[in-house]
Amino acid sequence: MTALSTIPGTDGATSALPALQLAALCHRRGDKGVEILLVSSSRGRWILPKGWPVRGQSGRETALQEAWEEGGVRKGKAAKSPLASYLGVKRFDDGNEIPCKTKVFMVRVRDMARKFPEAERRKRIWVSPRKAAKLVDDPALKKLLRSL
Repeated sequence: MTALSTIPGTDGATSALPALQLAALCHRRGDKGVEILLVSSSRGRWILPKGWPVRGQSGRETALQEAWEEGGVRKGKAAKSPLASYLGVKRFDDGNEIPCKTKVFMVRVRDMARKFPEAERRKRIWVSPRKAAKLVDDPALKKLLRSL
């Protein structure tokens, strides 16, 4: 069982306020237009690289860190402010779920690494925004991706 007191943005008590995560919407120009990077979650779903806020880092810095750790983005430029935010559910490996607000930062990808911190745990794919919207589960993220 996940202890809520260990999750940034929660105090361990039941709260109507959602926890906060920061996501990187990594994009590049491909042969057929804009492509979006999706990574596999620990449960096998396709998601954006994302994580909890890091003390001492801005939202865009955290988004870039997640893009590196989960997706292997070696060089990228993140927008200064979020493109959007959406409400969803954070699913933990132990089956627990909590409401979560995710702020999404656009990251223009310049270089990818073959080796990165979570390479053995994650798959990654580059797809069109339309295909990305079909692959992700979260309805609010689907809507965001369709709007690109």
